[in-house]
This record gives sequence, structure tokens and C-alpha cells, in this order.
Amino acid sequence: MSAMRGLFRSRAVPDEDIGAIAQDASIYARWDGGETEQDAHIEQEYRGYIARKIAFMIVFAVLSFIAGGLVITYGDYPLDFFEVYGIIWDHILHGPPEDPIEFLKDHVVWSLRLPRVLVALIAGFGFAVAGAVMQSTLKNPMADSYTTGVSSGAAFGATVSIVAGFTLFGSGVGILVNAFVFSLVPTFLIVVVSRMRNMSSTSMILAGLAVMYIFNALTSALKLIADPDALASLYRWQVGSLNNMLWADVPVMLAVTAAGSIAIMFLSRRINLLASGDESAKSLGVDANRLRIVCLVTVSLITASIVSFTGTIGFVGLVSPHIARIFIGSDNRYLIPASAFFGAFLLLISDFIGRAAFAPTVLEVGVVTAFIGGPLFLYLIIRQRKEVWT
Repeated sequence: MSAMRGLFRSRAVPDEDIGAIAQDASIYARWDGGETEQDAHIEQEYRGYIARKIAFMIVFAVLSFIAGGLVITYGDYPLDFFEVYGIIWDHILHGPPEDPIEFLKDHVVWSLRLPRVLVALIAGFGFAVAGAVMQSTLKNPMADSYTTGVSSGAAFGATVSIVAGFTLFGSGVGILVNAFVFSLVPTFLIVVVSRMRNMSSTSMILAGLAVMYIFNALTSALKLIADPDALASLYRWQVGSLNNMLWADVPVMLAVTAAGSIAIMFLSRRINLLASGDESAKSLGVDANRLRIVCLVTVSLITASIVSFTGTIGFVGLVSPHIARIFIGSDNRYLIPASAFFGAFLLLISDFIGRAAFAPTVLEVGVVTAFIGGPLFLYLIIRQRKEVWT
């Protein structure tokens, strides 16, 4: 290992990157200690190792772009794939057209279908980033974006608004604001308790479960006094849906998800160090508990900004990192963005399946992701090697 460090230090690879590489690159298990004969060969394999990771991200970014165009063509008003992107490009450059027929096409693409596609991509991207970060920082394969109780807090906030009629800000956006604010309450409680007790990653997970059960109990109590119409509205919100998405729903989700994801990527090398244990991370100058709290708050903000608009969409944040990890490994510099692009593609396709499978009836996307994610996750549990996590 010291010889390997010497070689890669000469290639300007930091210690934390070497640790991440050693986790999931079998080529280094064959290192025999030489520093002259195998230098060129190992450097070539290292470049191939990086290229495979980048290729995975590019493939799913391109697939998401293509799938977005294909999804927009689907509907009562049929459109051509290339026509869709032509309409979008013309609208960006020139605004809505004056010709009535072209205006109708522009309205269908730009105002009705494109916002839904963008929300699906942003939500899938954000959920997957959050899931990958939670699994890596808490070192638990069952962790996801909802581990801290964000979804239960959001559900309680929405229930208070729908059933009790109490909103924190205005009637038009009452559900959104309630869901967003209450979704951050569990995170706040966990941060406060963790600062008081210096909690481990396992304790944070247990604290998240405890808070989740408390909010679930409060939500259930409110449901008992709700009228049938309120219960129906609450069910549609809780199951997770991308119906009726508008351009007004995009900016907040996009801004918070983009800012949070960029912040996480700056921390990805430090997150890699947590794989070797808290003491090892501390010896390299990283406060593990503080890093977990920072990641926890960032992930909660990303998740809250999405859930408040879409409701609770499950399994994307849980399954996406596992699938990406099979191809990418555990290096968070690549795992996080790879999970994000796969998650965006997965949620977009799931929403399309929900719309097309039983047309004209629409199956909510939260139900579809559960149908897809449940069996897929069970398959991964059976097939996945333990070495991916050790």
C-alpha cells in the first residue's frame, strides 16, 4: 500500500482519493510493489477506471435528454421528437409564435408538458443525490433521502394544511410552505440532539426513525378527524405525483437542488474519508460528526424543496445509488453525480409508465417507483456482493 501511495502521490492523487480508489478498484489488489515496470500499465488502467465512471454519467445524461423529448411527444396532441426540441429552441430564442397552429403546439410543449418533464428530472436528480450522500455518510445501505424523517415531517405539514386548514403563509401556497417548513423540523431536532450527545451515524439513523414515528402518529391522529374530501386530497399528496406541474414549481426546486448538489460535490472527497472510520477521518483532519451534520442539513434542504411540491416519492433515493455503485464503485466524487443522472432518468421513465400503462387512467409516479423499486431492490439485495460496502 505504501508503494501504491508513493506512485499515486507522484501522479498528484490525494490520500482521500487513494482510499476511495482502493475500495472499488481491483487492479490495485494486484499491486506487487514495483515502481518502474508497471507504472505505465497502472496509469493506463487508472485512466480507464476513471473513463468508465464518466461514461456511465454521460450515458444516463444523454438518455435523460432523449427520454425527455420522447415523453413530451406522448399525449392527446401528438408531436414529433425533433419537432419538440425545435419548438423549445424557438420559444427560447423568439418567445411564443403568433401563428395560431404554432402557438397551440408551443403551448402544449412549453406550458403543459415541459414543466412536468423538468420537475421529474430535477426531483429524480435531487432524491438520488440525497440518497447517495446519506448512505455514504451514515455508512448504511438502507439509508435514503427520507431517513431523517423529512417525508414524515412534510406529510404532517401538508396534513395540517389540508385537514385543519392551518397554514404558515397564505392560502395559495399554504400546503407547499407547511410541507417545506415541517419537513425541516426532524432535521433540526436531530442536529440539536447530535450536538448535545455527539451522536454516531447509527444513533442519527435511530433518532430519525424516532422522529418519523412521532410525526406519523400526529398525521394519523389528524386523519381521524378529517372529512372524506380532505382525506382524498391528502392521499393524492402523500402518494407522490407530478400531475399539474407548472413553471412556477420549477425555480425553487432547481435552485435548491443545484446549490445543494454543488455543495455536496465540494465535500465528496471528505465524505470518502468516512468509509475508513471516524477515527481515521479525524487523523486526516476531518471532523466526522460535523461533516455528517453539514451533509444532513444540505440533503434535508434538497429533499424538502422537492417533497413540498411533489409529495413523497419513494425508492428513487434508495435504489439509484445502489445501481450506480455496482458500475461506479464507492468513490463519492463519481458515485454522487452518477446516482443523480440515473435517478433523473428513473423518475422520468417511471412517470411516463404511470401515464401510459393504464391510459387514460394515470397511475401516480410514487406508486410506479414503488412497483419498480421494490423488486429491483430485492434483486440487488440478493445479488449484490458484500464487498461493495466493506
